[in-house]
Amino acid sequence: MMSKKTKTEHSIISNIFFILKLMFKISPGLVIGEIVVEILTTLPNKLISVIGIKYIIDEITQPDGVKHVFIALGLMVAIIILENVVNALFFELFAHRAREKLYLGIHSKLYEKAISLDLASYDDSSFYSDFILAIETSSDNIRFILTHVRGYVAQIISFISIGAIMVSIDPVCLVIILVFVLSFLPVGKYTGNLQMKRREIMTEKYRKANYFSRLFYLPEFAGEMRMHSITDIFFKRYKESADDIVKYNRKYVGKIDGWFFFQAVVVQIIGFMLVLTTYIGYQTIEKGVLSPSDFVSTFNGAAQISASVLYLTVYALRGFTERSKMIEKYRTFLKTDFKIKDGPHTATNEKCETIELKNVSFTYPGNDTPTLKNINMTMKPGEKIALVGYNGAGKTTLTNLLLRLYDVTDGKIVIGERDIREETVASHRNLFAAVFQDFKIFGATMGENVALQVDYDKDRVLEALKDAGFSKPLPEGTETVLLREFSDDGMSFSGGEEQKVAIARAFYKKCPYVILDEPSANLDPVSEYELNQSMTEAAADKTVVFISHRLSTTRHADRIYMMEKGEIVESGTHDELMALDGKYAYMFNLQAEKYKQ
Repeated sequence: MMSKKTKTEHSIISNIFFILKLMFKISPGLVIGEIVVEILTTLPNKLISVIGIKYIIDEITQPDGVKHVFIALGLMVAIIILENVVNALFFELFAHRAREKLYLGIHSKLYEKAISLDLASYDDSSFYSDFILAIETSSDNIRFILTHVRGYVAQIISFISIGAIMVSIDPVCLVIILVFVLSFLPVGKYTGNLQMKRREIMTEKYRKANYFSRLFYLPEFAGEMRMHSITDIFFKRYKESADDIVKYNRKYVGKIDGWFFFQAVVVQIIGFMLVLTTYIGYQTIEKGVLSPSDFVSTFNGAAQISASVLYLTVYALRGFTERSKMIEKYRTFLKTDFKIKDGPHTATNEKCETIELKNVSFTYPGNDTPTLKNINMTMKPGEKIALVGYNGAGKTTLTNLLLRLYDVTDGKIVIGERDIREETVASHRNLFAAVFQDFKIFGATMGENVALQVDYDKDRVLEALKDAGFSKPLPEGTETVLLREFSDDGMSFSGGEEQKVAIARAFYKKCPYVILDEPSANLDPVSEYELNQSMTEAAADKTVVFISHRLSTTRHADRIYMMEKGEIVESGTHDELMALDGKYAYMFNLQAEKYKQ
């Protein structure tokens, strides 16, 4: 998985250019504009502090220099005003909107990749943490790279410009600066690595802390949290998580700040304020080589060029080292391959065919014990197949294999005469309508929730809702917005009503096979009976596979498979299994007795 590939496979330069190239492809005007504007707002200020000040000092000593000084000051003020106007216009009229477009483009790539990955990817906690890191830091990485790349280019130009002036005045000053700054080049890289380690650890810690936070504000937890003393447990664990965050922050921030302080003391105080100032003073006072204007110009130039070199070799390097590792995760995530691949054929969505599971076994990634073992099953066209058994028997896993959300570890699943792995994934899944046990209602219109697509047939949606037993009035018909994620007037439903909406999806979709995982779990007995009747009528020509713990729903199934510990232990019709008087009969009689009581 991704977590095993996070060792740096690309250089810092490679990673920076990768994300820069990606940004340029999405919004070239923004990338070029940011760099140009940064140069226009950085270089003039630096040149003014060196050449401008030298000119003013030199002119003051001349008989008619005052006039020239005022002209120079006016020009400097005009340049500063102009660069600020250009900067403001660029960001207000273009950059802010262009950045949003850039964020959208980057996030879209992440989301498109995420939706293509196998469910097994999400079973890997390390992968999931890296995935969260890539998603949550993408906007921050964009801002950082844009800011520092434009700064890097501007500082290179500044270094060349001011460096040329310094060499013309006294080359030794430039040598002193470079010796002190370059000696701390490894420090920038080291602190960048520390920052990346801190971010990786903090992502995992914050993920846990955010879970505890969600417990206190998401409505699905509200009842349990208020009715029981479990809040004490989560307050305790939230505090432990917060303490953990503080502990690791203290550990890494202390090291990072320590190195930063040491670097600042040696480079800024000893290097520039002591050594460089002493040298310039000696050249000016003792040897008389430098004039007063040269002294000021050289000192200001030293400050400007030292800032440029520090930025280029320490600060930017430290930041680029950290961000390079983040971008490496981003690149690795985008390159992560998926195991469930398209076959050469396209499945047709016309009629039911026989489905056969032949010696199917499956083991979840990272597990040693198989979840399904040597499953053999035949589903004839139009049959209603029930999967029953205790929790953990492998029923949901089996339906996930039918949908190719996972691929079998051993054996094969055949529809008609073709292994389902020979079909394209999308065309195969389009053969099925599925209602999952952990179904979700989305913040969208009722029509979009049932059809699960933007364009839909309103009459078919209403018919599907009717077949699913949904009878609650809809103020705007199929255009009624559900939930309040995007609308304050969005409708909310009870658990049973939400389940009926989810079931309506199966009625709406035109396909030969239907999979229902606990379709009546939230329904009352009357609604359950009506659903069974509707399903029998609406899916008369479809193969239906349903999982149910309510065995009253299995009585009319054409074939029932009793599963236990990943194996089929009994199969037959309801009457056959009752006559067998085995595990199915025991479960059925146990439930029936409760109804009688």
